[in-house]
Amino acid sequence: MESTRQLKVSKLLQKDLGEIFQRESKNLFRSAMITVTKVHVTPDLSMARVYLSLFAIENKDRLLEQIQVHAREIRYKLGQRIGKQVRVVPELHFYLDDSLDYIENIERLLDD
Repeated sequence: MESTRQLKVSKLLQKDLGEIFQRESKNLFRSAMITVTKVHVTPDLSMARVYLSLFAIENKDRLLEQIQVHAREIRYKLGQRIGKQVRVVPELHFYLDDSLDYIENIERLLDD
């Protein structure tokens, strides 16, 4: 069970990372649409697991690898935004959120 502080930091990270991806994805990741669906923060607030939904892209794994390569730059931009609100900017680990793909697959199976 996450504490109130963890939940607040998770929501803050989700909002700010969403804005970063919205603005910076054009420069770094071409035309891919990246949505931050969930963020889970460890109890000591030092690490964040960020779940992303990727749209308008054929190879999602390659895009996720590119995001991992740019993780330090994304963390730096996040630190510029939330540096006054947290002591330490969490280390970011990105994961693919495939729940929307799963839902689409279920709907397709039901339609058939």
